[in-house]
Amino acid sequence: MTETIQQQIQFLTKGCVDVVPSDALRKKLQRSWEKGEPLTIKVGFDPSAPDLHLGHTVIIRKMRHFQQLGHRVVFLIGDFTGLIGDPTGKNTTRPQLTPEEIETNAATYRRQIFKLLDPETTVVDFNSKWLGRLSSAEWIRLAAKVTVAQMLERDDFRTRYEAQKPIALHEFLYPLAQAYDSVVLKCDVELGGTDQLFNLLMGRHLMKEHGLEPQVAMTLPLLEGLDGVEKMSKSLGNYVAIEDPPNEMFGKLMSVSDDLMWKYWLLLTDRTAEDIEKMKADVNEGRRHPMEVKKDLARSLVEEFHGADAAESAEGEFGRVFSGRKLPAEIPEVEITSETPTMLLSKVLVQAGLAVSNSEARRLMSQGGVKVDGEGAGDPKMIISAISGQSLLIQVGKRRIARVSIVKTD
Repeated sequence: MTETIQQQIQFLTKGCVDVVPSDALRKKLQRSWEKGEPLTIKVGFDPSAPDLHLGHTVIIRKMRHFQQLGHRVVFLIGDFTGLIGDPTGKNTTRPQLTPEEIETNAATYRRQIFKLLDPETTVVDFNSKWLGRLSSAEWIRLAAKVTVAQMLERDDFRTRYEAQKPIALHEFLYPLAQAYDSVVLKCDVELGGTDQLFNLLMGRHLMKEHGLEPQVAMTLPLLEGLDGVEKMSKSLGNYVAIEDPPNEMFGKLMSVSDDLMWKYWLLLTDRTAEDIEKMKADVNEGRRHPMEVKKDLARSLVEEFHGADAAESAEGEFGRVFSGRKLPAEIPEVEITSETPTMLLSKVLVQAGLAVSNSEARRLMSQGGVKVDGEGAGDPKMIISAISGQSLLIQVGKRRIARVSIVKTD
């Protein structure tokens, strides 16, 4: 490491919200440098969905920062904790995943993370290796190290308890199990979103209980989605998947608001805070247009995930379609089936992959974001005839478009 400890801290804490305790990271980095021993950095991912989006990469990018400084990064797939279900932020008990769902989702994670992380130096592990081997007696001894009062310090648990909403006993095991992961791996640092702070601090507590030096808890912000309001989520349809096609990724990023763009620059790129402040000053003082800076953002992210040629092509296509108000050069063709003579347009949108859910489809229609053969389709209850061989040019917003053929089944 040629950087000074202070430079490393600035690099590693860029964008962070919490570093607990604040002085421990410096001490660990100093000791690592003096002894020539890398720190162990852990991030746990519950395989609750198959696709990773840019919100997930905020943490993965921070893992890469530690990796670039020579530290040992553990990408921990919570195949055991996924069976429990992370109760964080939930008002009700979360459904548990099946082993089959976990394995399917974990396989896609392994493929996607190496778009950012170095596959040669990344440790991919599964916490079922140790949690699944604990005997009943060992689980009881582990549970004895944490009180119910400590568990009720969690905002979501306390809120549900005070509202007399059910808290299943197994939900208390989730932060306990996540904390035990840190004990087994002897973590120096654990990363997570701000909603994970309680769990990360529980790791510090359990490490102390096992006579280990506690880990540093570092949190990063939850990234707002394209709507600028809700956390990026596939279920809300406000996400950018890291495996989105280049043109789609570029177009989605260009829809981000000018204000939110700066947070994307900070959390989704390796540009320094000083560079970003300079860009912001250039925009505020009229030296650069926000659209130009946003194109730079979109191009840099598409290039990172798809390569320079794809980024250049996506920028050109964006200019042709959106600036020239033309249809894309290539429009995907989709075939769906119908058992009835008519179909709700909202269901057509979902079947064609143009909306995530019926509720999202209806919302987009009511907001004026849907066109059928160039005509606005603003009635959420709109019905179309399901004629075999019928082809509809359907546009949803500025980015989603397809020629949809409906096949009538007998």
